[in-house]
Amino acid sequence: MTSLHPLDKALALESVTPGQYRGHTSPGYWNMVGPYGGATAATALRAVLLHPQLLGEPLSLTVNFAAALTAGPFTVQAEPVRTNRSTQHWNISILQTDAQGQPVVTTTATAVTAVRRDTWSLGDAPMPAVPPPAQCPRIALRTGVEWLNRYEMRPVTGTLPEQWDGQGDSSLSQLWMRDEPTRTLDFCALAALADVFFPRVWLRRAVRVPAGTVSLTVYFHANSAELAATGSGYLLGQARGQEFRNGFFDQAAQLWNEAGAMLATSHQIVYFKE
Repeated sequence: MTSLHPLDKALALESVTPGQYRGHTSPGYWNMVGPYGGATAATALRAVLLHPQLLGEPLSLTVNFAAALTAGPFTVQAEPVRTNRSTQHWNISILQTDAQGQPVVTTTATAVTAVRRDTWSLGDAPMPAVPPPAQCPRIALRTGVEWLNRYEMRPVTGTLPEQWDGQGDSSLSQLWMRDEPTRTLDFCALAALADVFFPRVWLRRAVRVPAGTVSLTVYFHANSAELAATGSGYLLGQARGQEFRNGFFDQAAQLWNEAGAMLATSHQIVYFKE
């Protein structure tokens, strides 16, 4: 028998009541002061997908990181607040018990699921022409930040600066990526992959300042069949910052599969400390 994938371990939720689940942080996706944000986003989405009243498949997910989760158990609450003929709207919260034994909210989120129909479709942002994954050297595994070991990353352009000298000139990154070890793509894995990019301010300035995502939104353009067809193949991720001002910057990102189909786009706002 094969062992459970690290992402599936991190996303394991035990149902307490309909819409309320109990989970536990995973050391495999640990960042510097808490879990990797992509794993937290995937956990929020997982609670929606487990709900017995679920309609359709994910269309969008917005996650607001109010505070870092601490190592240990947590509770996820997912509630469908409005169900229409083809769309369903969700409120999600992640809570932990504080030192006084009181539940406190660490993460809030909203999601929309939808029943998709076959209609006229067009991709108006084609995948950039880049070398295939095999021609792009893999980033070496890193110690100290464990979640980086959960992804295979093969940069095309825009990797971390070789010199932190304040002379950065672009925030654009393009890289091939997939789960490590490999795993068949699904909505939760896609939500996590949308957050793999290093802070744009590091690239644009070549200055390593503290930074953390405040709010992340992922738009899902593919259905489950298209994700299954992607399998464990690489995704091409592209990310760019658009504005850096007064301690915050944004990031716009796109993710395509190797066949050139856009699977998801994402936007986030990020805090950086001077």
